[in-house]
Amino acid sequence: MRTYRIHVIRHGLTLGNEQGAYIGVTDLPLSPAGVRNLKNLTDQITYPTVEKVYTSPLLRCRQTASILYPDFTAENMDNLREYDFGVFEGRTAVELESDPDFFRWTSGQIPCPPGGEDSTEFAKRICLGLNEVVLDMMDSMVHDAALIVHGGVIMTLLSCTALPRRRNFEWACEPGRGYTLIVNPSLYHSSGVVEVKETI
Repeated sequence: MRTYRIHVIRHGLTLGNEQGAYIGVTDLPLSPAGVRNLKNLTDQITYPTVEKVYTSPLLRCRQTASILYPDFTAENMDNLREYDFGVFEGRTAVELESDPDFFRWTSGQIPCPPGGEDSTEFAKRICLGLNEVVLDMMDSMVHDAALIVHGGVIMTLLSCTALPRRRNFEWACEPGRGYTLIVNPSLYHSSGVVEVKETI
């Protein structure tokens, strides 16, 4: 049975990333530095050849896709948008350090920031999003695809589904970088597991 390859890539920098702010559902564009860095990466490395490109619907991912894969019209996958940080959106850890709700959230006492997304529901949502990508690839006979998403999506998704098993933060990657996933249909359908083959 033929396998499928999904090249999961983190979007380029935004101004919020540069400031160290919690940016989830806020629809920021790439910063000028983010655009430059991505263009430099395309000169330094060869991105995988693909048959289709999927992205989060947020602008920073769509812009990244247009830089890395300019010949493709990407398909937006709503379930792969970034985590909603609620009242912490757009604020930095330094700004929040005296907020008792921030301490409760970062110490695991509450499952989400006030007004934000429950972490368990976030994990379920993005796993559903991955499944939508896999099923679409199978239906379309696409065996190599790029998936341009967010750092938080990549870390959570791989901590839930990937072999080898690693903790969430161990799957962190730089903007414009990511991982190649191998999807074996029988293993995926039986256990929801993918294999991380290499880094991008």
